[in-house]
Amino acid sequence: MAASELYTKFARVWIPDPEEVWKSAELLKDYKPGDKVLLLHLEDGRDLEYRLDPKTKELPHLRNPDILVGENDLTALSYLHEPAVLHNLRVRFIDSKLIYTYCGIVLVAINPYEQLPIYGEDIINAYSGQNMGDMDPHIFAVAEEAYKQMARDERNQSIIVSGESGAGKTVSAKYAMRYFATVSGSASEANVEEKVLASNPIMESIGNAKTTRNDNSSRFGKYIEIGFDKRHRIIGANMRTYLLEKSRVVFQAEEERNYHIFYQLCASAKLPEFKMLRLGDANNFHYTKQGGSPVIEGVDDAKEMAQTRQACTLLGISESYQMGIFRILAGILHLGNVGFMSRDSDSCTIPPKHEPLSIFCDLMAVDFEEMCHWLCHRKLATAAETYIKPISKLQATNARDALAKHIYAKLFNWIVDHVNQVLHSAVKQHSFIGVLDIYGFETFEINSFEQFCINYANEKLQQQFNMHVFKLEQEEYMKEQIPWTLIDFYDNQPCINLIESKLGILDLLDEECKMPKGTDDTWAQKLYNTHLNKCALFEKPRLSNKAFIIQHFADKVEYQCEGFLEKNKDTVFEEQIKVLKSSKFKMLPELFQDDEKAISPSSATSSGRTLLTRTPAKPTKGRPGQAAKEHKKTVGHQFRNSLHLLMETLNATTPHYVRCIKPNDFKFPFTFDEKRAVQQLRACGVLETIRISAAGFPSRWTYQEFFSRYRVLMKQKDVLSERKQTCKNVLEKLIQDKDKYQFGKTKIFFRAGQVAYLEKLRADKLRAACIRIQKTIRGWLLRKKFLRMRKAAITVQRYVRGHQARCYAKFLRRTKAATIIQKYWRMYVIRRRYKIWRTATIVLQSYLRGYLARNRYRKILREHKAVIIQKWVRGWLARTYYKRSMHAIIYLQCCFRRMMAKRELKKLKIEARSVERYKKLHIGMENKIMQLQRKVDEQNKDYKCLMEKLTNLEGMYNSETEKLRSDLERLQLSEEEAKIATGRVLSLQEEIAKLRKDLEQTQCEKKSIEECADRYKQETEQLVSNLKEENTLLKQEKEALNHLIVEQAKEMTETMEKKLIEETKQLELDLNDERLRYQNLLNEFSRLEERYDDLKEEMTLMVNVPKPGHRRTDSTHSSNESEYTFSSEIAETEDIPSRTEEPSEKKVPLDMSLFLKLQKRVTELEQEKQVMQDELDRKEEQVLRSKAKEEERPQIRGAELEYESLKRQELESENKKLKNELNELRKALSEKSAPEVTAPGAPAYRVLMEQLTSVSEELDVRKEEVLILRSQLVSQKEAIQPKNTMTDSTILLEDVQKMKDKGEIAQAYIGLKETNRSSAMDGHELNEDGELLLVYEGLKQANRLLESQLQSQKRSHENEAEALRGEIQSLKEENNRQQQLLAQNLQLPPEARIEASLQHEITRLTNENLDLMEQLEKQDKTVRKLKKQLKVFAKKIGELEVGQMENISPGQIIDEPIRPVNIPRKEKDFQGMLEYKKEDEQKLVKNLILELKPRGVAVNLIPGLPAYILFMCVRHADYLNDDQKVRSLLTSTINSIKKVLKKRGDDFETVSFWLSNTCRFLHCLKQYSGEEGFMKHNTSRQNEHCLTNFDLAEYRQVLSDLAIQIYQQLVRVLENILQPMIVSGMLEHETIQGVSGVKPTGLRKRTSSIADEGTYTLDSILRQLNSFHSVMCQHGMDPELIKQVVKQMFYIVGAVTLNNLLLRKDMCSWSKGMQIRYNVSQLEEWLRDKNLMNSGAKETLEPLIQAAQLLQVKKKTDDDAEAICSMCNALTTAQIVKVLNLYTPVNEFEERVSVSFIRTIQMRLRDRKDSPQLLMDAKHIFPVTFPFNPSSLALETIQIPASLGLGFISRV
Repeated sequence: MAASELYTKFARVWIPDPEEVWKSAELLKDYKPGDKVLLLHLEDGRDLEYRLDPKTKELPHLRNPDILVGENDLTALSYLHEPAVLHNLRVRFIDSKLIYTYCGIVLVAINPYEQLPIYGEDIINAYSGQNMGDMDPHIFAVAEEAYKQMARDERNQSIIVSGESGAGKTVSAKYAMRYFATVSGSASEANVEEKVLASNPIMESIGNAKTTRNDNSSRFGKYIEIGFDKRHRIIGANMRTYLLEKSRVVFQAEEERNYHIFYQLCASAKLPEFKMLRLGDANNFHYTKQGGSPVIEGVDDAKEMAQTRQACTLLGISESYQMGIFRILAGILHLGNVGFMSRDSDSCTIPPKHEPLSIFCDLMAVDFEEMCHWLCHRKLATAAETYIKPISKLQATNARDALAKHIYAKLFNWIVDHVNQVLHSAVKQHSFIGVLDIYGFETFEINSFEQFCINYANEKLQQQFNMHVFKLEQEEYMKEQIPWTLIDFYDNQPCINLIESKLGILDLLDEECKMPKGTDDTWAQKLYNTHLNKCALFEKPRLSNKAFIIQHFADKVEYQCEGFLEKNKDTVFEEQIKVLKSSKFKMLPELFQDDEKAISPSSATSSGRTLLTRTPAKPTKGRPGQAAKEHKKTVGHQFRNSLHLLMETLNATTPHYVRCIKPNDFKFPFTFDEKRAVQQLRACGVLETIRISAAGFPSRWTYQEFFSRYRVLMKQKDVLSERKQTCKNVLEKLIQDKDKYQFGKTKIFFRAGQVAYLEKLRADKLRAACIRIQKTIRGWLLRKKFLRMRKAAITVQRYVRGHQARCYAKFLRRTKAATIIQKYWRMYVIRRRYKIWRTATIVLQSYLRGYLARNRYRKILREHKAVIIQKWVRGWLARTYYKRSMHAIIYLQCCFRRMMAKRELKKLKIEARSVERYKKLHIGMENKIMQLQRKVDEQNKDYKCLMEKLTNLEGMYNSETEKLRSDLERLQLSEEEAKIATGRVLSLQEEIAKLRKDLEQTQCEKKSIEECADRYKQETEQLVSNLKEENTLLKQEKEALNHLIVEQAKEMTETMEKKLIEETKQLELDLNDERLRYQNLLNEFSRLEERYDDLKEEMTLMVNVPKPGHRRTDSTHSSNESEYTFSSEIAETEDIPSRTEEPSEKKVPLDMSLFLKLQKRVTELEQEKQVMQDELDRKEEQVLRSKAKEEERPQIRGAELEYESLKRQELESENKKLKNELNELRKALSEKSAPEVTAPGAPAYRVLMEQLTSVSEELDVRKEEVLILRSQLVSQKEAIQPKNTMTDSTILLEDVQKMKDKGEIAQAYIGLKETNRSSAMDGHELNEDGELLLVYEGLKQANRLLESQLQSQKRSHENEAEALRGEIQSLKEENNRQQQLLAQNLQLPPEARIEASLQHEITRLTNENLDLMEQLEKQDKTVRKLKKQLKVFAKKIGELEVGQMENISPGQIIDEPIRPVNIPRKEKDFQGMLEYKKEDEQKLVKNLILELKPRGVAVNLIPGLPAYILFMCVRHADYLNDDQKVRSLLTSTINSIKKVLKKRGDDFETVSFWLSNTCRFLHCLKQYSGEEGFMKHNTSRQNEHCLTNFDLAEYRQVLSDLAIQIYQQLVRVLENILQPMIVSGMLEHETIQGVSGVKPTGLRKRTSSIADEGTYTLDSILRQLNSFHSVMCQHGMDPELIKQVVKQMFYIVGAVTLNNLLLRKDMCSWSKGMQIRYNVSQLEEWLRDKNLMNSGAKETLEPLIQAAQLLQVKKKTDDDAEAICSMCNALTTAQIVKVLNLYTPVNEFEERVSVSFIRTIQMRLRDRKDSPQLLMDAKHIFPVTFPFNPSSLALETIQIPASLGLGFISRV
């Protein structure tokens, strides 16, 4: 489309303005080709007719859309021209307070004249590792880009910082060097980066001065090369200086100062070490008072002097050399005060004993007379002779000033050389980054030689800049394969040729300096003759013959020729220099070692600047002739050579440009002067960059970005699967002129203005869509309004109609009511008449019906009686007949049943004869059954006895009842006697009558008294009422006071509670701070310790590796890795004995300087519980071992031995059952409460003792059977082959009791087989004698076992008998209590006594009946249970016997000898300890720590297994009371863990694994320490495992510190893993597709928000979090520790995301806020899934959440400001203001935040006390705690897997 089509109504343009440079206006009507005038509307409200140039007809510049204003990169603007650049810089600088802006490859830096918090270490960390276009513009971004390109491309870099004086060049260069020093570090401990930074204050003090434009203006140019090694760490630096302004030493203009060092010396003159310098106030010296401004506001020269001296010390300048420097500087000041007296016009003299000169000579250690002579004379040399000539006062003054300048220049040169020597590195430099801090283009009212050189240098730099920009544009076009067309740009080569070519200005100047009588005028004439009218860039002023004009790239500059020759020669008198060389002050001659090169015999004075080049560390030796030639070089020639050298250096590097802009000349903060800014933009080449960009295709879009932005301009059918083709098709439709765009490989290139046109189309499309949406919404709203009105009208109609209907209904109701009243009245009259008639009729009927009813009743009564008589007679006849029939039927049934029973009896007898053989086989079983039957009979007998006892008790109860009845009769007799006594009452009544008369008299008297009392009462009541009123008032006052007191107390309580809460919070914060401080110190200690180890290893390597050609490690690895790898390689080649050769050296670091005194702690253990627990453990291990052996070994046992073993087990189980039955019987008897039953001699007691005796006898019989069986088995041992022997495993008698089903019996049967098999496998090791001895030992053990069992049973029987006796005694006591209760009842009154006794007796009998019923039920249950068990065992034994008989052949039964039964032997009882030999400690540590793979341990073994194993080893050492072993093991463990973490410290699994195990080891030391606080959750078994001899509290502290170090390392590892994911996943990736649109970008491309391959997304972060969490859970990490790790991870995510948000303007938009909130919600969902919401992780994201909310809330009114202030309590004021400043609309429908609103926010937040820091500390680590977490795992159950290779340790 044509450009004129964009000039439509409401289009905004820029028009020139003399005041504001450019002014914005708006078109009032469309422009048509041919119009000569544009109607414009200015922003101030005025209308203007803007006339177009009739020749060029050039239209005014178009203004960019508002969404593009304030962009980070000026090349992102659609319209690239001067007003757009100026406006964008102004908006960023004034409105957003942003001082940095990109302009293609140039960083434009505007001096804010205010300290900004954007240069801290947190900002450096935020920019480190980031792409240049991803973050907001910053000097750190340029430095990071240079550093990354140096590391990636292996190419040297340069940062060229230029600008006017006061624009901030020095500060920018300083920050760039600080960035390199911070991110790279140094390769050695020499702190090179600190020395590089320390060179800045020294160079500023001797090379910077105050000017009218800048308080710290650099008066020289410098190029600093910062050297790096192959690992890209700083190893050294080198500095070159250019054009030091020497004239400032002797002259300063008004409001300017000399170099800072002079004023620093004067401010420190009172220091003791400076007294010898004899200095004073700066106003006392000629060289420091000329400017009249010796003090800079806000600068303390004394403090600056201290910093300068400190920097000198850091750079290795000794105190003696520092004092030498200060002596020379003080001498220069005193030299300036030397005065001259004129003797005549051609000569002068110095007064005798002139104090300033005397002080100068003393300080310089030169002869006073000689210096005085040569200051007033000079030596002239001719071909024939040499003579001395006096000079005039003016010449002497100039010679003095020349000497001062020369001394200062030499001192400056010496300091620079010394700094270079200190910064020089012995290591070979691999690459460097150069920082060029050089003056910018200068033009003043009077321009001399200095300005000429400066502008010449800027011409060279501008040419290099233009070529570089042009080259980058060409490379971009070629890379994208688009047609390359030559771009016309300003080439300043003609201007450079004018200056430096043959017969150029410098050449003519040098030629004139060689002429004996050359002057400035003759030189000017040569210039006119040579270049005037021949070179278009050279002009002559009209009114001057001593000046010339050069057209530079920035502007025309007029130079005055006066002084050019003198400044170019730059000479000083040789005799004065010789006097200084003869000085006894050693440092002074060093300055003039090469002085003869710069001395000219001609007499001349000089001022201005001189060139100082880099002095090599070692001076080169040349030929004398060459030296003679070199000293004739002029300043211009030297400057040209050094400039060529600089350009060669820059061309060999990749340049990066920083252009510093001075916003105003008054140093006002954040004040923008458009005129001054435009001048500098033109001079520094920024506009030239814009012009070059605008000439080509300045706007570049990737296809994906173009599609995402302009998808709204496409139809559905236009969208293809291939984005590139889609974009081509759409652009061909939208832009007809194909020259306006080009399609590259990955990007679309647009001409200037095309993006604005596309934005206009997009805005129009969106506006049309908005109008359509508004139309639909407005229609919907109107329809809703119509429907509401219609509904209201219908409602009104309904109510009106209802009212009318109600009125009509009321009329109908009244009519109906009148009708009803008439109806009822008529009815009443008729009904009244009807009732009278009805009453009369009813009376007649009643009489008649009564008579008839009575007759009928009599008849019915007679019939009923007759029926009753008939019923009884018929019933008697029927019953008689029924009885006769029943008797006959029963008799027949009896006969038939008798016959059937006889038949059944015969069958049973036949069957009985057939099973006799079976009974013989099971005679033992019948005996058992009979015994059980006998027991049942005995129980029945007991039951009968109990019933008899119950009968006796009932009889006793009846007799007692009879006694009570007799008592009752006796009481009745006494009652009759009481009746007789009532007669006496009558007499008493007569006496009462008399008393009544007396009472009446008394009542009369009482009445009179009562009347008096009533009157008194009324008076009293009146008084009381008055008092009550007063009391009420007092109560109200009291309540009010009480209420006030309560309120005050409540307020005081609330205040105290608040204070308490605040104090508690403060204490918690202090505790966390202290913990954090301690952990930081611990971290620092760990780092220093690692550094110490590294240095020690390096020293070891240097000592042990004498060959210089040894193999070096890869330089790309970190130092820790390489050093550790190399040391480990050496360690692997050494043997273990060689390591023990130096015990004295190695034990000290291994013990970590801890000399622990382990104390013995003696604790009494519960032996009985220990034994029982050990027996249970042995049984479990025996079962497991029997199962394992069963699978491995073949069956070799016969069936007979198994049968005998099973029979023995059966006998033992039977014995156990009998014991159980006996216990149940005892229990049943003990529950009976009758004392007569349990008394000695009672029947029940005798029966009980008989049963006890019988059971004991049966038990003895069983024991004898067992002994016989075992002795038989032992006696048959001789017949067994030698391979059969006894084992230690058997099943104890107590286990048979637990075998209640077939499965358990079979399991015991299999276990017995396995024990016999094991004995058979090991029997070949014994000979015959050994076998007999083993048999004898087994027999003895069996006897001892049986003996112990008998004794234990005997003791149990005695205990039970004793218990029975105790129960009898308790029953006796109960009986006595009952008797006492009865006696008490007898003392009560008769009625109460009878009632109480009856109630008590009834209660007692009821309880006894209930107890007897319960006992009966229990006995029945016991009988049933025994019967069932008997049947089950019989069935099992039968099945086993049948199976054995089937498997055994007759031959086997006869021939095979009987195999013996193994005698049980106790299994070893493990104590939860591990034993190892002292020499195996290194092997233990190696296998368990150094070579352990965490992945295999975490998956296959229990969590924390290494920690348990180590603790069990410590337990054994504690058990042995071997403190040396304990100390050695713990120290080796700690050091080995540190070695593992040093070697594999970047592996998350390794660090997590050892953090978990270290914490578990620490918990074990606490849990088993024996301290009560740690033993609360222990089992009794675990308490037995506590340490007994040593207190390891100090080692617990060491382990806690180690755990803290591991935790911090874990945090660093996960931070390194998460860091690359966070920004991409949380900010850049569009989780909700289509919400945010992509804005146009410039040359500095930001990272695309479209997810490409390899781009991290939110899912990547969540997957990584899942991985971390699963690894920690697998390693068994404590849940509380996992919560702390998760909290730290979320803090890192939130901090990094927020920091990047605060440093990226393109991310601060409404849509990005929505994306962030969605991403945060996903993180919260992850926390909920993992049950980690209470970990505090969500709270760490609060600043990020509030920042996202801040991007989305409304930001216009004061209410919005109040809401923002209350909402963003987790953000600092700086962060809130920063987000508001950065807020950028993505679409035209969004609005920017106004400056007034931001100021309102700042006013509201001014009282908030928060940190001024902008960024969150992403490196902050929360203090970690390790809550005690005891383990429930029993140590004795832990098995050591063979995979660990720990076969040399054994369980104890």
